[in-house]
Amino acid sequence: EICACLVGSEMCIRDRYNNLDMQMQKSFLIVFILIVTNTANLAAKSSPWDIADKIVAELNPVTFPDKTYNIADFGAVADGRMPCKGAFDKAITQCSDQGGGRIIVPAGTYYMNGPLVFKSNVNIHLEDGAILNFSSNQEDYLPAVITRWEGTELFNYSPLIYAYHVQNIALTGKGTINGNGSKKFSAWADNQNIDKEILRRMGRENLPIYRRIFGEGFRLRPGFIEPYGCANVRIEGITIKDSPFWVIHPIFCNNVIVRDVTVDSHNRNNDGCDPESCSNVLIEGCTFSTGDDAIAIKSGRDNDAWRIGQPTENVVIRNCTFWSKINGVCIGSEISGGVRNVFIENISILKSSNAIYFKSNLDRGGYIENIYVRNIQADSVRTALVRVEPNYKGERSGFHPTLFNKITVENVTCGQTNECAISMAGFPELPIRNITLKNITVDKAVSDYRLEHGENIIFENVRVNGEKLPEKPEAKKIKKLRVL
Repeated sequence: EICACLVGSEMCIRDRYNNLDMQMQKSFLIVFILIVTNTANLAAKSSPWDIADKIVAELNPVTFPDKTYNIADFGAVADGRMPCKGAFDKAITQCSDQGGGRIIVPAGTYYMNGPLVFKSNVNIHLEDGAILNFSSNQEDYLPAVITRWEGTELFNYSPLIYAYHVQNIALTGKGTINGNGSKKFSAWADNQNIDKEILRRMGRENLPIYRRIFGEGFRLRPGFIEPYGCANVRIEGITIKDSPFWVIHPIFCNNVIVRDVTVDSHNRNNDGCDPESCSNVLIEGCTFSTGDDAIAIKSGRDNDAWRIGQPTENVVIRNCTFWSKINGVCIGSEISGGVRNVFIENISILKSSNAIYFKSNLDRGGYIENIYVRNIQADSVRTALVRVEPNYKGERSGFHPTLFNKITVENVTCGQTNECAISMAGFPELPIRNITLKNITVDKAVSDYRLEHGENIIFENVRVNGEKLPEKPEAKKIKKLRVL
């Protein structure tokens, strides 16, 4: 009867309570007090960061059978000249067909005259001193394979390291992979605009994917590492250099771990890691020195992403160091499938344009929500420490604003921003909502903040140029920031 009282309406509870005898009333009060107390304690102890811990705890560590294969036994010669793709193809096929294991790549330089293509249950382990030196000849990356290029699906030159709908794969060790992107592919960026517009138009017109054939005769650069539609992916310990395009780019993947990886790649569009339409991702202990964003979280461009509807969600990024030509931690701009439940902590940003950047435009739609950032140290920032940009450059094919909602950034320090410490804007039709900045210090900035069309924006202990900003900031315009 006590339980019946507790689940009833307020009137029901009162009536039932009055009908109980004295002893039952005492029992009711004891149970009620215990429930209220426990509920309050749980609420006090709960934190969004508990979700981050749960995401990490539930990740599959991606392990393999205790079987090893030496790449030399398949004909690979580590002299930097002998083509080795065939040897890797044979080793990967045999390892996968026999149930999986580890392929050991001893020290030496291996000339990869084509893509390294994973099959299920294979761990390629590069020992200290092992170098995979990839060809710069575009013909070596044909036939074209299905992928995404800046968020639009197509058949393009194969990524240098590729996997398609396989599971349990890993690239580990202390070795190095060199994409040699600066030898030829990087220059394609100067002549890609026509091909890029052809692809974008195909996406806008919903042309079937099998008719979006690029590759030979086109100049859309291939990515470096692209698992596509894979489950249980681990990239750990390796050093990555000189990528043609985006560096680590998992697409439609679940359970991805990128750990203790060093990226040193400074060509155009050399984002360090771009998880796109992926779930359950951990990026930790990495050092990224990049020609574009260190990390850019994405979920597809416009019609392609709306058709599939697969967000990027449950992402944890922690304990990393970034030096980036453009942005440090970025979400966008290809986020039409949505991005949610992202946790970023303990990041050192040595150099960037925008340190923490959320961006979209009027073509995208989608949403960015439930984002939590804490314990960030940024040195010199060219544009803004924290930036929310709803109108980043796009084709302006329609009015599809992105929802920015439930973003918390706390415990952040910055030495200097050359333009604005904080820049956040929405649209009158769709304001940015529920954004809290807490314990933020910017020692030196040209201007303190910009805010347009925001609801429930909170600055808690935010200091710029030694001055504390108002807790509930009013709308404030400044000169238009650069769009990079």
